[in-house]
Amino acid sequence: MWRTIAIYGAALAGAAILLQVLQYRLFVRTHPDEIYIAILALLFLGLGIWVGARLFRTQPPAPFEVNAAAQTSLGITEREYEVLTLIAGGRSNKEIAQKLNLSPNTVKTHVARLFEKLEAGRRTEAILRARELGLIP
Repeated sequence: MWRTIAIYGAALAGAAILLQVLQYRLFVRTHPDEIYIAILALLFLGLGIWVGARLFRTQPPAPFEVNAAAQTSLGITEREYEVLTLIAGGRSNKEIAQKLNLSPNTVKTHVARLFEKLEAGRRTEAILRARELGLIP
């Protein structure tokens, strides 16, 4: 019984494949222009993706390295540098004090010394000057 079912199944599968081949041949004969255009479009799509990937590939940015010479020449301490990076992150004096476990007055002192050393009058000027000197990314 299983052998009979397998033979009929194989015969039906073969007939289905034969019908699909015949339908494909009929389709190719009746619509050759559309098939050629579709193949050409797929080739151009692949070429466009390949060229776009090659032309617009960006190199990963180099890791940031602190300009240690500028830091030492300005006399910026490690704690002042930590405060500077937090200022560049947009933190307020209270947030910096909480983050570094300092009093707000100590943070104000560090900020004032940074302003003197970077010759800045406000936070945005200090950040801009630090970026120009390569102290912060």
